Formats: sequence, C-alpha cells, structure tokens
Amino acid sequence: MLTIFGAGVLFFGLSAVFGSFYTVKTAEAAIITRFGQFLRSAPPGLGWKVPYIDRLDGRVSLRVNQIALTMETKTRDNVFVTIPISVQTRVRPEKIFEAYYSLSDPVAQIQSYVEQVVLGHVPGMTLDEVFASQSSIAAAVKQELDVDMAAFGYEIVNVLVTDIVPDTKVKAAMNDINAAQREQVAANARGEAEKILVVKKAEAEAESKALQGQGIANQRRAIIEGLSTSIEGFQKALGEATAQDVMQLVLITQYFDTLKSIGESDKTNTLFLSHTPGAVQSISEEIMQSMIAANAKG
Repeated sequence: MLTIFGAGVLFFGLSAVFGSFYTVKTAEAAIITRFGQFLRSAPPGLGWKVPYIDRLDGRVSLRVNQIALTMETKTRDNVFVTIPISVQTRVRPEKIFEAYYSLSDPVAQIQSYVEQVVLGHVPGMTLDEVFASQSSIAAAVKQELDVDMAAFGYEIVNVLVTDIVPDTKVKAAMNDINAAQREQVAANARGEAEKILVVKKAEAEAESKALQGQGIANQRRAIIEGLSTSIEGFQKALGEATAQDVMQLVLITQYFDTLKSIGESDKTNTLFLSHTPGAVQSISEEIMQSMIAANAKG
C-alpha cells in the first residue's frame, strides 16, 4: 500500500509532468516567464516549460485587429464634424516583448495618437476641404502611427477614414445649396433653349416674309406683263380704243373677278362700299389721273 507520503510524491510528480506542457494556437504567441521575469516567447504548437519554475504568463494575438474610433473636431469655418476612423493593427512577431509589456492599454494609446493627428489637420481645413481630403487625413494618421507605434511592437496595417459627418443642420443646408445650384443650372439651360427657339422662330419668320415679298413682287410683275400683253392685243383688235378705255375695261374685269372670289368663300368678312359700275368708273378715272400725274412729274 502506498503511504500518504508516497501518494503525495506521486501526485507531485504527475502534476509536474502534465504542468510542464502547454499548447499555443495558430496566429498566437505565448509569453513564458521565470520567477516573474520574461524568459521567451513561444510559437504556435506544443511547448514545454520547467515545471513550477517557468510560467505561461499570457498570450499575444498576431492577427490583424481593427480598432474603431470616432473623432469630433471643428473645421476652419466653424463646423463641428464627427470623423469615424478605423485603424488596423497587428503585433510584430519580432517585437512581442515590447507589444506585451510596453503598453497597458494599446487601444487607448492608439486613440490618443489618432486624436493628435486629426486635431492637427482638420481645424486648418474648411468643411469642403475635409471632404476632399479624407485619403490625405488617413495617410497622415497612418504615417504618424507607424513611427510612434513601431517602438511599442505594433505595425499599422491601414488607416481608413470611413466618413465625414457634419452637424445635421449643416448637412441639410449643404443639400439645399446643392439643390439650388442644380436648379440654377437647369434654369440657365431652359433659358438658353427658349432663347434658341425664339431666335430660330424669328429667323424662320424673316425668311418667310422675304419669300412672301418675293412672291408678291413676282405676282405683280406677272400681272403687269399680262396687262401689257392684254392691252396690246386689245388695241390691235380695236384700233380706235385708247389706253384709258382698255384700263377701265381691265379694272372692271378685275372688279368682277374679286366679287366672284368673295362670293365663293363662306368665311369672308370683307365689306365693299360704293360697288356700283359708276363707282368703278370713278375709281378707274382716279387711277388714270394719278398715273398721268406721275408720268408728268417724271
């Protein structure tokens, strides 16, 4: 039978054997200390340490870790903005000691550096410049963090400025300004279109009037030529007829042609006064006298 002493020795031996082995997961590193002093970092897999002397003090993740931060600051034109920033970090495998022992709160330390960089850039920009400089702000934050966090064993993989969020009233005002500018552009476009239509219409009317004038001139020329031919033929047929007689006959003929044309239309609003044959003779005499007077002056 085992004595109490033997049982204690056996228990102590088994616990020492099983307590000397440990496992480390992939993408992790174990911190091994001896009497509280850092001894080494252990890679992934099965490891062994001296029982009761060495101790597994902690574990460090080697994966990329994303830290979501929110910065609030004021721009040069006195607009308060909220800037969400994502910082992607990971521990450098060759600097596990610094990453584990240098910083008590890495997230708070990184946030302090980010605030320092953002407050050094954004207050010197207008709101429009901040929107246009998201990538430059992210690059400045990454550059600053790369230098400062390298001493603590951290690598800055990437920094992303995901959005620029101004105050709600400012955002609404910006939308109103944008809408007004677009409406102004649309109004200018409509005005130019209407101007083109008016110009084109005026050009078309001018061209129509010109063609109409040419048509009237051609019509009058044809009438004059026809009357001249008619008068010559009439004089040949009636040798005793004078030019005045022929003109009166032509005027009477045109007078009756006009009455016929008016009578054939059911929408005529023209009213003729003094349309007796005597009135026609009077009109023809007045025309002839005017022509004779014009020839005399010429």
